[in-house]
Amino acid sequence: MSDLGFILRKTRLEKKISLEDLQEVTKIRKRYLEAIEEGNYKVLPGSFYVRAFIKSYAEAVGLDPTEVLNMYQSTNPSPVVEKPVVENIRKNRTSVRNTEKLSRWASSVMFICFILLIFGIVYYYTYKNYKGTPADEKPSQTQSSRITTSTSPATGTNANSIPNASSDGKVAPLSTATPIPTPIPTPTPTPPAVQVKFSSTEKGVDNYTIIGTANLDIQMKITGPCWIGVDTISEGGGKKTLSQKLYNSGDTEAFNVAGSAYLNVGAASALELTVNGTVVPVGDTPNPKRVQLNLQKS
Repeated sequence: MSDLGFILRKTRLEKKISLEDLQEVTKIRKRYLEAIEEGNYKVLPGSFYVRAFIKSYAEAVGLDPTEVLNMYQSTNPSPVVEKPVVENIRKNRTSVRNTEKLSRWASSVMFICFILLIFGIVYYYTYKNYKGTPADEKPSQTQSSRITTSTSPATGTNANSIPNASSDGKVAPLSTATPIPTPIPTPTPTPPAVQVKFSSTEKGVDNYTIIGTANLDIQMKITGPCWIGVDTISEGGGKKTLSQKLYNSGDTEAFNVAGSAYLNVGAASALELTVNGTVVPVGDTPNPKRVQLNLQKS
């Protein structure tokens, strides 16, 4: 143990400071603190860290760091040779860079080989299909020539090569009859679709116009207690009662009217009204509602 280490250790013990407590205060590892007390400075990373650790140690135990460093300098005039940390770091960085360059080069080579492989496969199949097409056509051409040049065993003439040829070799005249044109069927006119349109609201009555039908197909579905009156309207505007009834939830009713109709609903929210397949909104409140369906015949 050196004199400096003896003084530091003695001061620490007098102040009852353990190495664990000193490590917590100075943030210096315990083994470095023990090396300072023993004078084994080679364990420390370098001369800079030796001076810094000794200064922190002295401040932690209450000694003058300047005097302690002067004592260290007098007993250790030649600084401890620092470890070649920087050189090792540079060598490691150079090695990593070389490895990265080699990896990039290998990736580039593999990518180029992959592209060349794809082009080779495409070229192979394209060339194969191109060479195979004439070969596929040759049998059909040969068979066609054989059929064309076949001769009749009875006459010895090429009957297949002469149109309309008879068995005695004479050529029959071509038919000059004009083909009868196929009549084009007249398309059946599609009847116009039924349209149910809202037109206006006058004096509390919602008016709807129905186009494209000869009769009104009125479908009613009751979802709650509701009184409903249905009247027919003549061309002069007169009304005739068709139905007046108190309905309960779940009831249904249907009317087929050859003219316009007028509906007086006691609770609008209890009625689901459909006219010729189109839903007519009556309302979502339990208030009275009046609806007039005006049939417009074409």
